[in-house]
Amino acid sequence: MKELILGGARSGKSLLAEQRARESASQRCLKVVYLATAQALDGEMTRRVAHHRERRPADWGCVEETLHLASRLRELAAADTCILVDCLTLWLSNLIFAGQAAAQAEAGEAIACPLLRDETAALVELLPQLPGHIILVSNEVGWGIVPMHPVSRLFADEQGRLNQRIATVCDQVTLVAAGLPLCLKQTTR
Repeated sequence: MKELILGGARSGKSLLAEQRARESASQRCLKVVYLATAQALDGEMTRRVAHHRERRPADWGCVEETLHLASRLRELAAADTCILVDCLTLWLSNLIFAGQAAAQAEAGEAIACPLLRDETAALVELLPQLPGHIILVSNEVGWGIVPMHPVSRLFADEQGRLNQRIATVCDQVTLVAAGLPLCLKQTTR
């Protein structure tokens, strides 16, 4: 089962993802691996990472991957495993800045970023092939005004495109607003 959980900032999407992972562990006897994409580069992010870490059960594994998500998922996925990826939003941001897409947007250039293109394509292609339960968390950022800054516009556009592509290959898609889940897609197998 591949599952995408979308929502805005502080919507409850990570809490729901953690709840679904706990259910996989208790009802389906799956081991859980938390795959973190964040980089704790400042005090605020360090506190956020610590908060997420404190909420997780001690028996969950934790792996960090900031760029090569598809490769790491290929290594970790197994029929007896639930992998919770939190989150695609930070992963996408990492790709945009590591792959020079941000610099290209800032300079007003056309975006030609093989890292961004190849890594997102690899994830979309790989997901349907993976065994086990994969839960992906992502922000829905496209409901506000169009950002003024070119890098912010690039990010909002790429996040929307990524969410659409991931939703297409997932069995279940849930939108969370105010802590309330709304099922957008449910495919039965």
